Amino acid sequence: MPGMDDAIALADLVRTGQATPRELVEAAIGRIEALDGGINAVVHRRFERALDEADALPDDPAMPFRGVPILLKDLGWNSEGDPCASGTRVLAKYRAQGDDHGVRRLRRAGFVVLGRTNTPELGTTITTEPVSTGPTRHPRDPAYSAGGSSGGSAAAVAAGMVPLATASDGGGSIRIPASVCGLVGLKPSRGRVSPGPRVSEGWGGFSVPGVLTRSVRDTAALLELLSGREPGDPYDAPPLRPVPPEPGVLRVGYLARDPRDGVPGDPDCAAAVENAARLLAGLGHEVAPGYPYQLGDHGFAGHYGVIVSSHVAAEVEHMGRMRGRPVEPGELEPRNQIMAAAGKKSGATRYIASLQWLNDFRVYLAEWWKRHDLLLTPAMGVAPFPLGWIPADDFTTAMDRTGRAIAFTSPFNATGQPAISLPLHRTAAGLPVGVQLVAAYGREDLLLSVAAQLEPHFTPLPEPGTPPGRSR
Repeated sequence: MPGMDDAIALADLVRTGQATPRELVEAAIGRIEALDGGINAVVHRRFERALDEADALPDDPAMPFRGVPILLKDLGWNSEGDPCASGTRVLAKYRAQGDDHGVRRLRRAGFVVLGRTNTPELGTTITTEPVSTGPTRHPRDPAYSAGGSSGGSAAAVAAGMVPLATASDGGGSIRIPASVCGLVGLKPSRGRVSPGPRVSEGWGGFSVPGVLTRSVRDTAALLELLSGREPGDPYDAPPLRPVPPEPGVLRVGYLARDPRDGVPGDPDCAAAVENAARLLAGLGHEVAPGYPYQLGDHGFAGHYGVIVSSHVAAEVEHMGRMRGRPVEPGELEPRNQIMAAAGKKSGATRYIASLQWLNDFRVYLAEWWKRHDLLLTPAMGVAPFPLGWIPADDFTTAMDRTGRAIAFTSPFNATGQPAISLPLHRTAAGLPVGVQLVAAYGREDLLLSVAAQLEPHFTPLPEPGTPPGRSR
């Protein structure tokens, strides 16, 4: 049975005749059936259809990933005839009417979709513990969260069920589970990957589609595959630049602790950044402490919250139209009841005022990148946390802890800049801690080139088939 490797290696097995698409799919199905009972990453399985689709794939050199298995996040990433519940009970019976643009591109490249992965209700938190489908557990320690909102995808990839899975990021939802699970997680530039056709933009442009992978080369290949504006998209990123084999000497500023006064830092997150700064300096880059001081502006969180809560309120109304009757507050988890109610109260004037504030924020931050190439920070403001740490019944505590966790990621959802989480540290208990690199808008090429330089220093993933709670 073919073992788990990255997607490019699996595709090479098929291309060279060492494996068939069906064998790759059967192997992935076997790993999901063996491992997912202890993790709960895959909430919808379409195994029989996947095997039929693998058998029907033509021997076509235009399919670079022929037969490679993949999982889709159950938030966006619609695949025709499959559920797309967005982590809710409200849409439990909904079936997608067609493939999203990204799914069509994946199918054309030869990927075979095995199912859909767990996500928190409406993707509005950093841990994957929805009431509808239950919590996703960390592949190394089942008492811990796999992060969110792409936690199901991250856990499946980190456990070796599939080489990669789709994701999305509106405040850190690719980078946070990548950090927690020890994966490569790139949030592309706004407009780089189309979320359509059902969605023109997520959370006012904050949320973008992407993938979670086991290798930098897979991330680069999938970015190229998925990049490109589709008709009707409201944003258009600059042309994707080729990834240089060597990035040259880059000017890197770094920030190891939360820039806001009075917000406690995390020693593991700080250690991860300090270690990464030393690695980058050892590679010949110009590395020094420094960051855009506007990151410490307490006003950011309030304006970010206005945008997100307004879109949550609109999405709840849209779900009611999809099923034919309005959504009652009690059908939502307490967090989303509060967010939807706040979004309804915001009003158009406050929404526009927040957009204007965030536009100024984006302009201020862009100035820093005229003098620097990259910013290095923790990927998450807190170390990996246990299930239940984000309480479902205490909104104030949940928002405080979430705010600390996303302090380094959410600003770059507002600016639209690309950012990547890389697995370069572990806690004393062996849980991964990622660092984040941020580039100027449109410069994914720099992120991927430097990520490739750092890849020999990544913390290793568990061997495929390792039971939850154990690592090599």
